[in-house]
Parts: sequence; structure tokens; C-alpha cells
Amino acid sequence: MYYLIMCRSLTYGQRVANVLERAGIPARLMRSPAEISPTGCSYSVKVAARNLSRAMTVLNRTGLPYLGIYVGSNGYGYQEVTV
Repeated sequence: MYYLIMCRSLTYGQRVANVLERAGIPARLMRSPAEISPTGCSYSVKVAARNLSRAMTVLNRTGLPYLGIYVGSNGYGYQEVTV
């Protein structure tokens, strides 16, 4: 299981991924899947489920904006979650 932190642009996605990586949290930048981004313009940062709590602490401390958090399971789609 993994989580996607959806960002409004490539630039913000890169910033989020870089901040997480510097904090020692593995993060991968990717285009947001079509089912969670109908306009196709957003990017997401993928983090493992075990790292989400730490990732959110880092993001809240830095104040970087994000559009939403989605949980994903291989082959089962995505669902928005609140943390």
C-alpha cells in the first residue's frame, strides 16, 4: 500500500519530493493518475504507507501546499483520505 500526495504543478511536486528526500523519506514524483486528476495537470509524490505520518509532519512544518492525499493499492484504484 502507498499514498499519493497530489500537488497542483510540477514545481510544487518537485519541492515536496525534495523536502521529503532531504528528511530521509523515500519519495517519487509522478504524474497524477487520471482517475484522481481529471484535468491531467497535477503531479503526485508517492510515499510508502509506513512513511506517511512522518511525511505529513515534514510537509506541515514546511508549509508546502498540496491538493489532497490518496491511498492506493496495486490494482485497486485510489481513494482520498484525510490525515
